[in-house]
Amino acid sequence: MGSPGLINRNNGQQQQQRLGITEPISLGGPTEYDVTKTRELEKFLQDAGLYESQEEAVSREEVLGRLDQIVKNWVKVISRAKRLNEQLVQEANAKIFTFGSYRLGVHGPGADIDTLCVGPRHATREEDFFGELHRMLSEMPEVTELHPVPDAHVPVMRFKFKGVSIDLLYAKLSLWVIPEDLDVSQDSMLHNADEQTVRSLNGCRVTDQILRLVPNIQNFRTTLRCMRFWAKRRGVYSNVSGFLGGINWALLVARICQLFPNALPNMLVSRFFRVYTQWRWPNPVMLCAIEEGSLGLSVWDPRRNPKDRYHLMPIITPAYPSMNSSYNVSSSTLRIMTEEFQRGNEICEAMEVSKAEWDTLFEPFSFFEAYKNYLQIDISAENEDDLRQWKGWVESRLRQLTLKIERHTYNMLQCHPHPGEFSDKSRPLHCSYFMGLQRKQGVPVNEGEQFDIRITVDEFKNSVNMYTLWKPGMEIRVTHVKKRNIPNFVFPSGVRPSRPSKATWDGRRSSEAKVANNSSADKIEGKGVLDGSDEGKKRKRIDEDTENNLRNPKGYAAMPPSGGEVHEGSPPVGNVSSCSTQSDLVITNSLGELKGEKADNNETESLSNSQNLAGIFAQNGELDGILRCNLPDKGLPANNDTSSSKEAEKLAIDKIMSGPYVAHQALPQELDELEDDFVYTNQGKGSEWAAKGSPVESSLSNTAVEQTNESIAAVACSNGAGPSAYLYPNGGSEELEPAELMAPLFNGISSAPPVAQPKPLIRLNFTSLGKAAGKST
Repeated sequence: MGSPGLINRNNGQQQQQRLGITEPISLGGPTEYDVTKTRELEKFLQDAGLYESQEEAVSREEVLGRLDQIVKNWVKVISRAKRLNEQLVQEANAKIFTFGSYRLGVHGPGADIDTLCVGPRHATREEDFFGELHRMLSEMPEVTELHPVPDAHVPVMRFKFKGVSIDLLYAKLSLWVIPEDLDVSQDSMLHNADEQTVRSLNGCRVTDQILRLVPNIQNFRTTLRCMRFWAKRRGVYSNVSGFLGGINWALLVARICQLFPNALPNMLVSRFFRVYTQWRWPNPVMLCAIEEGSLGLSVWDPRRNPKDRYHLMPIITPAYPSMNSSYNVSSSTLRIMTEEFQRGNEICEAMEVSKAEWDTLFEPFSFFEAYKNYLQIDISAENEDDLRQWKGWVESRLRQLTLKIERHTYNMLQCHPHPGEFSDKSRPLHCSYFMGLQRKQGVPVNEGEQFDIRITVDEFKNSVNMYTLWKPGMEIRVTHVKKRNIPNFVFPSGVRPSRPSKATWDGRRSSEAKVANNSSADKIEGKGVLDGSDEGKKRKRIDEDTENNLRNPKGYAAMPPSGGEVHEGSPPVGNVSSCSTQSDLVITNSLGELKGEKADNNETESLSNSQNLAGIFAQNGELDGILRCNLPDKGLPANNDTSSSKEAEKLAIDKIMSGPYVAHQALPQELDELEDDFVYTNQGKGSEWAAKGSPVESSLSNTAVEQTNESIAAVACSNGAGPSAYLYPNGGSEELEPAELMAPLFNGISSAPPVAQPKPLIRLNFTSLGKAAGKST
């Protein structure tokens, strides 16, 4: 099968090959500067320990070879047990494929290997793969920590083989004999395949297509290794948390490689940040045209699939059936990643004038210094096995807490989930998760405004406790902690840093912003409005006012988006005041907090675009399923130093996203249709390359439904309907949740506040900037 997006065109006597759906932005080759900086980058990555040793590489190869022998023996055993004739027994075969970071060549020391076992039509998943093969593996001394997950969205068997972590999927093809030269990238492999097989094959097919669609594999690998490391350092590497996972970063990097086919990693990293800083989401990132295929499988298509219109950051997989690999992204995580792209772009530009080095780009994000208020989610279980299962389930649901808080506060309260968990050594069988909280920047603030999210948190806890494999001892607790009370076990070596470092890039930018802001303090003092373009945020003044409010919390809660009198989702005033005196869960937030001390000026435009990703393929003519763009006639010459070059690149980036699309706003009359459409099939990989599972049943529709209803709520408010009743669909994260009972959806307006809940109060109290400024000298 040919590579989609690979186009040959004649240019005089010379035939030029182009990868991707548009012309490259630049065909220029590397400069001496690029060569030098690329060497520095490669050395930095080596010193950071991102490459495995030769010994470990050989060990992995041996493990894969041994695993291939095991599955070949396994398929003969089951063939004989099924009494097939001797010829079929002798010809019976199974084959091991790899995918993900290992197949791409960007894995690091100790990383697991994503593997796929492809077997014949008579080798079943339930009885043979999770039955006989599991039994064979359990009897081998080299195999440890064997953990089958047959009920996951993509069933997986996890284990260690001679210390190497393996995630093993299974695909049953409609062939009696699996040939040794099998090419799983052929669409015919999907013929008569069940959904679990299609999902399992997807990882290998996507990986192979990526490698086919990049112009230089080595440059792609170095750049991707760099970006994966950067994303982990900056806290934006986690699909399950609503950021991006391995497949997402691979696709983003591959697109940059297509746009700059002759560039070295130094330039590719720089252009990565430049392009995605300017990218107008929800324009999709695509490596090739989306193919309809002949097997009738659903592909990503906003014209036909209503929920595809509400994806905020579409990154489309290149193999049939094409899917959005990043549907977990929420408005808050998109905002955070946009800020990080901007930061990366600024640092790369500073590097070009020798004002920064590679280590500046990779400075870790100080999550526990970025906000004044956090939610702490503690979970515990009675034994290691229960905790492992409980963690997998809770992690798959945490994103729902972010989405629910955003939706129930009309996106006025923003959440920043930390992508990992923390363990307190003094408390075994326990771990904690954290979310930073801040008020939306750049909007008017009225004195005493509060958000009551008790009902939201209760909803979240109730959904978590619906876990079908729940056991006694599995507990979850959600509390509010202020920055100064963050537990020490979250810090390296359990030691809290004395104060934030001013030597980092973020520290210097924060200091510069404060100086600039203080110089113009008289201009905004007393206005009571926080301008999102002011980077300093007057932290000192606001913190003083915050402390006063903490001592004297206001006695009312929640706020509609327009600052009116409706307090949906909030107890009556008197009850709130009483409850707040009995609880330590009163959150008083400083207005000026923003990650990296930088307000997101582009958020409004980005989110307004994201509310109605519809008809992105609709054109003023044929609808042929291919994303078409007005292409630049020629690739631009490479020139890192001139502003004219940057402007030309900016125009080229704009052209990539300026195809003749017909915008399609999701109108209110469409909402009824959306509410009833909860089946969202063929979503494919979620957290990683094949949505490797968790020990729970899965529902493919859930995450897309959350995104849809988040957008529905925003549309309802933007149409002047006022605060609409809350939406309670069966939420989901990744593909790792059970099908839940769904409460009814409502499109009406609720005028009566809900009955007060006798639960701890988690409340956000915001006091105007004018008052804060008035208390400062």
